[in-house]
Amino acid sequence: MQNILLIHGALGARQDLQPLGEVLKKAGLKVFSFSFSGHGTEGFQEDFSIAQFTIELKNFILKSELAALSVFGYSLGGYVALNLAASESGLIHKIITLGTKFNWSTESVEKETKQLNPEIISQKVPAFAKSLEDKHGLAWKELMHKTADLMRDINMVDYLKTDILKKITIPVLIGISDRDQMVSLSETTEVFKTLPLCSMFMLPGSKHQFETIDHLLLSQMIKTFIAP
Repeated sequence: MQNILLIHGALGARQDLQPLGEVLKKAGLKVFSFSFSGHGTEGFQEDFSIAQFTIELKNFILKSELAALSVFGYSLGGYVALNLAASESGLIHKIITLGTKFNWSTESVEKETKQLNPEIISQKVPAFAKSLEDKHGLAWKELMHKTADLMRDINMVDYLKTDILKKITIPVLIGISDRDQMVSLSETTEVFKTLPLCSMFMLPGSKHQFETIDHLLLSQMIKTFIAP
């Protein structure tokens, strides 16, 4: 039975990927998942960064003793998985990403962080605020502020610059939704061309939000890619 680890995106938690996990289990895969610190029921660590999340991913893999592991990373999860693969060989066998943003220019960061104002969200989008509170508890506002700072940090450090991506020598499948308003086709294609062993796919009729994804179609893409 093949192992696959599902990793959530920013402002998310492990339960976001549960519907996909159920479909993958029915397809015969052994599914694992976890939440980054500060997400879901996991408390904040002193550091809230790509480096910290990469350590957490590495530790989860080692502690769980997951051999020949494939990783599906949605959005932030894909970014962290690629960052680990660039620095540690042998831990991950294959990576699939969906909706992972690679262009963190100053302009992109300014655009995204403007939307991460918990006070405005509470007033104008109360249903979304309630869903975040249900998922993360009262710490959701702090999580949102830290996520904005995380985006600024990615802009400064540029963890997945071209020379780093070229160090990733495992097979990677990069995906994007055709109606994604956060991640552009051009930035996804650029990374596709840079990674040494990369394939690419586009999901039809879906947006960046994971709840819009056709889980059955995505699971078929994943299963085909990780097949031995």
